[in-house]
Amino acid sequence: MSLLSKRNLLRGNIQLGALAIIASLCAPLSNAAPIYKVIDEQTGQVTFTDRPQSYEDQAGKQVSQTSVNTGESSAPKGTPSEVRGNTDLPAAAATKPAVNINYQLSMIEPSTERAYQRPAQSIVIALDVKPALQNGDQVSIYLDDKEIAQGLSASVATVDLQPGPHSIRAVVKKVSGQTGQQVNRMVYVIQNTLILQNKKKLAEQLLAYKRLPWHQKVLLKMRGNDAVSQ
Repeated sequence: MSLLSKRNLLRGNIQLGALAIIASLCAPLSNAAPIYKVIDEQTGQVTFTDRPQSYEDQAGKQVSQTSVNTGESSAPKGTPSEVRGNTDLPAAAATKPAVNINYQLSMIEPSTERAYQRPAQSIVIALDVKPALQNGDQVSIYLDDKEIAQGLSASVATVDLQPGPHSIRAVVKKVSGQTGQQVNRMVYVIQNTLILQNKKKLAEQLLAYKRLPWHQKVLLKMRGNDAVSQ
């Protein structure tokens, strides 16, 4: 064999050896030693190792083989939610069943059956509900079965009410259309006798003044009669 042929053969063997070394370095990690998970029973500390024998003789150590991948992920391509089955979505994004909240509704004012003088006094209504109303739920206030307000407070002028009994009702209405707890209260409106008498007296004085002849009206005005002034 010529010297040139020997040189070519030697060069080919060197190249093959280099390729073998490179291939061994680039081999997939699946051919590497398995990974073990070590848990300290006292502290709960977790350690990963490929040499479990160094922990097996230690007391309080749990050693188990794990499938932890230390190389590139072999997961299929795609969006994270598609690959992991939406496990990365926040809990709030998941569909939650409707919660049926039992509200506790109470009427603070009027606290008991009361009488209000017409027209001087107004009926003040104050409510309390626990827990706080959820979005969409509301409280409706009724006077004599007619809705007058939505919320936890209202004020009713007695001047617009007839003397006698009147019913106040408050009810929780849920966004689902259901009706929750309701409270009722009976109140009474009475005419203010003093005001009524004063109005009657003024009306009689005005009527008497209108019946006077004109010269007497002038005379009364000149004297500054209180009744005429009023």
